[in-house]
Amino acid sequence: MITLHGGGAGFGLPEVSPFVTKTEVQLKMAGLAYRKQPSKPMASPKGQMPFIEDGAETIADSSFIRAHIESQHGIDFDEGLDLSQRAQAWAMERMIEHHVYFALVGARWLNDENFAKGPAQFFDDLPAAQRDGVRAAVREQVRHNYLVSGLGRHSPDEALELAGRSLMALSLLLADKPYLMGERPCGADATAFAVLAGIMTPYFDSPLRQRLMQFGNLTAYVDRMMARFYPEHDWQRHAEAA
Repeated sequence: MITLHGGGAGFGLPEVSPFVTKTEVQLKMAGLAYRKQPSKPMASPKGQMPFIEDGAETIADSSFIRAHIESQHGIDFDEGLDLSQRAQAWAMERMIEHHVYFALVGARWLNDENFAKGPAQFFDDLPAAQRDGVRAAVREQVRHNYLVSGLGRHSPDEALELAGRSLMALSLLLADKPYLMGERPCGADATAFAVLAGIMTPYFDSPLRQRLMQFGNLTAYVDRMMARFYPEHDWQRHAEAA
């Protein structure tokens, strides 16, 4: 059985990490048996989540995990798509992971109120003498990564404008289809759902969340994916921010 190492449920979501959610949804899509194991990023070969153990192999990074599942378990997450559609799905996934995701990071980690009620808790199990220092150091590293992503070089309003354009593009590409590429979910849907749900959870309020909520087809899409892949999860996307 595959072991998926992740952070666990939290923040109103079935999994706190969008990239762990992406991999978990793809495991569900593939119909593969798996178990989840709470882990920390430092346990991963690449220092990030998720990673999986599949027999004697350990694979880190959600994109390489997907490639492993497809090659070793005979799964094609984009079955039925032609080459042009596969390219479009990959382009959407890159936009989400390298742009929209960093907007989510900014809303969670760089907003003081959201950081205090969310990511700051990741360090609560550290010894008291180390806790504040490690928490501050990791937050500073995230701030640096946000800067390097490009969004951190702009004012909050400018960053929101750019993220909003990506959300609009995704909304237009989805249109009135149930899933990104048509009637059935493909590999990119796991990514889109994971990041959009991470923004949409009312646990964190932000201008980014407010912008996303303006796109009715995207919010309905998240609801649809949540009901399909996490029917047991109590998804309270309309609740007031905690």
